[in-house]
Amino acid sequence: MTRLKRLSFFCWNNKGFLQAGLRNWGIGAVVGALSRNLADLQHHQGSYLSIYDQPSTAPKDPIVDLIQASVDKLTRSTNFLQFLGQRALIIQEDVPGSAEDEIDDQRYHFMSLLLNLANTFLYMVNTYIVVPTADDYSLSLGAAATVCGVIIGSMAVAQVFSSVYFSAWSNKSYFRPLVFSSIVLLLGNVLYALAFDLNSLAVLLIGRLLCGMGSARAVNRRYISDCVPLKIRMQASAGFVSASALGMACGPALAGLLQTNFKFYAITINQDTLPGWVMAFAWLIYSIWLWISFREPVHDSKANNFPQNTDAAGHAENDGLESGLVRPLLLSAENKQNEDGDQDYDDSEEASEDSHKPATSIASAYRLLTPSVKVQLLIYFMLKYAMEILLSESSVITTYYFRWSTSSVAIFLAVLGLTVLPVNAIVGTYISNMFEDRQILLASEIMVLVGIVLSFHISRLYTVPQYVCSALITFVSAEVLEGVNLSLLSQVMSSRLARGTYNGGLLSTEAGTLARVIADGTITLAGYLGEDKLLNITLLPSLFICIGSIAATVLTYNSLF
Repeated sequence: MTRLKRLSFFCWNNKGFLQAGLRNWGIGAVVGALSRNLADLQHHQGSYLSIYDQPSTAPKDPIVDLIQASVDKLTRSTNFLQFLGQRALIIQEDVPGSAEDEIDDQRYHFMSLLLNLANTFLYMVNTYIVVPTADDYSLSLGAAATVCGVIIGSMAVAQVFSSVYFSAWSNKSYFRPLVFSSIVLLLGNVLYALAFDLNSLAVLLIGRLLCGMGSARAVNRRYISDCVPLKIRMQASAGFVSASALGMACGPALAGLLQTNFKFYAITINQDTLPGWVMAFAWLIYSIWLWISFREPVHDSKANNFPQNTDAAGHAENDGLESGLVRPLLLSAENKQNEDGDQDYDDSEEASEDSHKPATSIASAYRLLTPSVKVQLLIYFMLKYAMEILLSESSVITTYYFRWSTSSVAIFLAVLGLTVLPVNAIVGTYISNMFEDRQILLASEIMVLVGIVLSFHISRLYTVPQYVCSALITFVSAEVLEGVNLSLLSQVMSSRLARGTYNGGLLSTEAGTLARVIADGTITLAGYLGEDKLLNITLLPSLFICIGSIAATVLTYNSLF
């Protein structure tokens, strides 16, 4: 009897863990915990204190501890996956019904998702592969080294416009925009590589503009948002962010490996032109893979045909039932219902339908933004501006102050890019569980400000440790800030921005791309004052924008949730 009492006390004390074990690991875990406890009681007969007299001395079961450790591990990994996925800013809609789940399953195709992620990766490689050599390329064409800002930024200029038409195009098709993107990027990279032998800066800039016109990141986001089932959408979003981060790191690293100089017939192959040829070949292979493997999802009008019919039948049945339930029991009560009530009902129904429609223009999307969301978009603009200044002028600054080679610049930029995923892992797994998102947001902004201040060339001597440490502080803090900021945005943005052409992802892309355009333009304009003044002049706007974003965050702090 005593054993049974002890066993029942064990079960009562640990019923939560036993239930978790039953759900996650099956009946075997529960049987294992109970049988081990019985065997332990039999082996130590009479040696235990009474668990009723001293309940605090009840021993913990190792199987229960193992279950608890597994649950904690799963919680940490889930938090990281959710934090990483929210950086894609693919806004979650209201929980869909079973009919919509069935539609998503019909539209989803794993290889098509993989092709979208590959497009994201290759585009980010294409963006950053030219950064270590852009200043050297511009010098080879007879321009100033600071024209690298225009070379790098011209791609972002075109992306401002391409994001809108690609997002609109994806309303009708996903395959054709991706084909167009890969062809345009292939041509753009060929022109970028041929500009050296043609000795034409104009051809080089046209090539980079074509690369920007091929930016299909809006299509990649829309595919994940519209065609990936909700149960794996967070994993797909995390894959989108990871592909972007890896592309950002691989671009400069690949440029560092392409150190050669020879001629192939009349074509020069060197560190300036080889990135263009390599990316052109990569986009050619991607185009073939895309043509063979991509499957166009079922169009919305076709996919929604069955659910609409089902909903119509359901609504008709519900309307009949509701009309029977609300039918007045007395004739006099029925006479009291007037047309005003019907009109109010119709108005409320129309308002309800309008509240779920996607935004139809930039203006209507902007009207859906609350003051706190506008502040968060300002923060996103600030961090993208600061990061673009740091990355785009790195080759010019390090060559002027430290005489770094192209390989050294490439290694430095690759190391910065490789910090993205580990930093997000730490923040998503641990820091976000210890502090509120808004606390991390404000602290990260302050650290970005510290990094910018430390980057200024104030003393007579500007050293490598000062530059590297300040760059690491700025970049890592901006990465933390971007993750937390986009995580907050994905939670507080209107659900009407989840789908449609003018979605939340497009708004954030436009804000970030505009910041990059202005930053690259600032580098080129500041270059006219001399390379010795370039660093401080380009850092001043970053400083003022960062201070402004901190002030805006403090003013709206209580509304940041």
